[in-house]
Amino acid sequence: MLLKNDGVLPLKKSAIKIAVVGPLADQTKVLLGNYNGTPSRTVSVLEGLRSEFPAATINFVSGTSFLRKDSKDNSTTAEAVVAAKAADVVIAVVGITSELEGEAMEVHEEGFKGGDRTSLDLPKPEEQLLEAVSATGKPLVVVLTNGSAMGVTWANEHANAILDAWYPGEEGGAAVAETLSGRNNPGGRLPVTFYKDVTQLPNFENYSMKGRTYRYFEGAPLYPFGYGLSYTTFAYSGLTLPTSEVAAGETLTAEVTVTNTGKLAGDEVAQLYLSFPKVTGAPLRALRGFQRVHLEAGATRKLTFQLSPRDLSVVTEDGVPMVAEGEYTLTVGGGQPKTTAPTVVQNFKVKGKLILPE
Repeated sequence: MLLKNDGVLPLKKSAIKIAVVGPLADQTKVLLGNYNGTPSRTVSVLEGLRSEFPAATINFVSGTSFLRKDSKDNSTTAEAVVAAKAADVVIAVVGITSELEGEAMEVHEEGFKGGDRTSLDLPKPEEQLLEAVSATGKPLVVVLTNGSAMGVTWANEHANAILDAWYPGEEGGAAVAETLSGRNNPGGRLPVTFYKDVTQLPNFENYSMKGRTYRYFEGAPLYPFGYGLSYTTFAYSGLTLPTSEVAAGETLTAEVTVTNTGKLAGDEVAQLYLSFPKVTGAPLRALRGFQRVHLEAGATRKLTFQLSPRDLSVVTEDGVPMVAEGEYTLTVGGGQPKTTAPTVVQNFKVKGKLILPE
């Protein structure tokens, strides 16, 4: 999924010199997660780029020995800088792997302990590599691999584009390359919150949800849950509810219009969030529906969401599921309310209170 793009992407496919750096660019084990089968064929990001950009000059220099114990190319950061200076654009493939994060693992790297993570930061050797190639002034595209959230604050401030590949599977390298070229218009959305660093999270001393996940987090994350960019743009309009008041226990229907306002066809993920009356234990916001739609450039579609009593309910601090009486805020758009995502908002009231079966 595309996390940042200042216009450098998609890349042109001919007469371009690409420097590929990073310890994971030519690796295939990183494509797979902790629980996986063994595919008969895998495509690394480097292989995918060479296939997708056959007319380009591609020079690969890993730039670090980090995570490259069995590799022949353990080049230095200085060599990566030389390659970057000779290129039109730098693609850095960095991140973490299933050899660093997992269950009951013996890991001896800073920021990791027993398969758990003690830091959300990019590992230092990779961060230093990014800083070095970025200093050349050449456009920098960062491709992340990871199975959990990354606090890539420096990259967000300095890279021209960031594409999160996660652990993308056997054809992951092809998918990454096709997205960088624009053959594939990205439409993914984050399934977790990307915090800036661990200081934004409370110590894990109990199971309280306060301050945790997008539902209870009150700060400003690096990238919010539900976030993701596209090579086109979308707009929302005409959010309508049949009534401004609904009785507790009734179903509420919401309709909204989404339009592709850009020049390319693409997928949009329309997300519906609710904010609730003041009930102890109620989240600040909660995703209650989403629909992925493909729209040609300039096309419009009307979407309908049905909210059942369970969708309208919250669980109190005492563990009681209920539809609370009071005013609700319904937001539909390309992401969470009060973020940079395009959204439309309507308020409605619930009359009465209903206790639901557990």
